[in-house]
Amino acid sequence: MTAEDATETLTEALITAEILNRHENLGISDLPPYLRSLFDTNGSGELKRPVVVSTGSVKKALGIPDALALLNGHPFVKHEEFGQRLSVTSLEPAISWFLSHGGTAAAGRNPAFAFELQSQDRQVVPYEDVLAANPPYEDSRSYLDRTISRIIADDEHLRGALDLMIINAPEEVEQEIAGLVITPEQKSVIAKLNVAIRHIDYLRRHRITEIGKLLFVGPPGTGKTSLALAMAHVMHMPILEVRLPMITSQYLGETSKNIERIFDFARKVAPCILFIDEFDYLAKSRVSDDHGAMKRAVNALLKNIDRVTMIKNRVILVAATNHPQLLDEAAWRRFDEVVEFPLPTLEMREEILRTFLGPFETTCDYKELARETEGFSGADLKMMVREAVLAALTDGRRNLTADDIEQGSLMVKGRTIIRKIHST
Repeated sequence: MTAEDATETLTEALITAEILNRHENLGISDLPPYLRSLFDTNGSGELKRPVVVSTGSVKKALGIPDALALLNGHPFVKHEEFGQRLSVTSLEPAISWFLSHGGTAAAGRNPAFAFELQSQDRQVVPYEDVLAANPPYEDSRSYLDRTISRIIADDEHLRGALDLMIINAPEEVEQEIAGLVITPEQKSVIAKLNVAIRHIDYLRRHRITEIGKLLFVGPPGTGKTSLALAMAHVMHMPILEVRLPMITSQYLGETSKNIERIFDFARKVAPCILFIDEFDYLAKSRVSDDHGAMKRAVNALLKNIDRVTMIKNRVILVAATNHPQLLDEAAWRRFDEVVEFPLPTLEMREEILRTFLGPFETTCDYKELARETEGFSGADLKMMVREAVLAALTDGRRNLTADDIEQGSLMVKGRTIIRKIHST
C-alpha cells in the first residue's frame, strides 16, 4: 500500500467511525470488508460504541504502522495522547475535504459513508445500491468461524465432520458467476433457487419443500464444480465441499457414521451449500455382490438426502457426477433438479475463448478458433490458453500468436488421445 493509499484509507476510517457513532442503526454489514476488523475489535460481529480508532488498532487491523506521520498536518484530524486516539474534528467539513481529494470512489463502496451522504442530501451513490453491492458480514470467514466454533464446542460427533469437508465462506470463493459461460437451463435453475429463497416462508406454509436438491451431470471439465462454487456468492452461503472418497473407512459402520456427520453438520451450519463431488463413488447401483458395508453406506446416504431440504433446513444439496449411468435408481429419485453440463456449443466456445483470451494481446479469430476446438470442454479451452501464454512467455513475448494457440491446442488434443488409449 502506497503512502497515498494508506492516507486515504485512514481518512475514510476516521470519517466512518464518526458516522457510526452518529447513526447507531448502522452495523457491521454497513462497513466495507477492509474496515470491519478495525471496528469489530473482539471478532463478535457487534460494534462496541462509542467506536474508537487508535494508532494501535490501525496498525493491527489495517497494517499501517505510521498513522500519525501520514496524517500530520491533516486539517480535520486530531490526535489524543491518552490512548493514542484518532478522530475527525468536524464530520461535514471532513467529508467535503475527503471527496474533493479523490475519495469519491471510496465513498461509493462504503455503505456507512453512503448513508451519511444520503442523510445530508449529498448523495453520490444511493445507500441501498452501495449496501447491495457490499458483501454482507455473513459472507465472511470471521462469521463462519464463529458459527463453526459454536457448533462443535461440545459435540465430538460434529467436530469429526471438519476433517471430511473443505469449508469456505463466500468471500473466500474465487469463482464468480460472472466469470462462467453457462447454459440457459443452468441459469434457470439458479433463478428458481433465488425465487424459492425469497419466498421460503410461503413455500414452507404450503408444504412445498422438495426444492434445492440438484444433481449436476456431464463430462469432466464442463463446469460442474465451478458453478457449485459460484453459487456460494449468488446465494450468500458458505459451501461445504465433500469428496466421498474421503469419508469411506475400513472400519465397520464408520462410513455410514461419516455420512451422518456431514449431513448433521450441514443442518447445523445452515444456511449453506453441501456439495458432494464424485457422487457416483458411493451412490452407485447396489448389486448382489456388493459388500454389506457398502450397501449400508448407500442406504445411509439416501436416508440423509431425504432428511435435508432447502425449505425446511436451509441446505442446498448439490451432487456432481461424470458417470450418471452408474447411479442407483433410488439416488436419481432424490433430486428435484437434474442439471446437464454438456460440452460447450460453438457459440459457448467462442464466448469462453473471449473470456479467457480477452485480457491478452492477440489477433486470433475467435469464431474460427471456436470451430477448430469442437469437442473441447471449458477446462480444455482454459488449458489451451494457459499453454499458449507459457509458449509466448518462453519466447520472450506477451502477445499471443496463432502458433502459440495452436501449440496449446495440440497439447490438449495429445492429452485426450493418451486418456482414450489408457481408458480402453
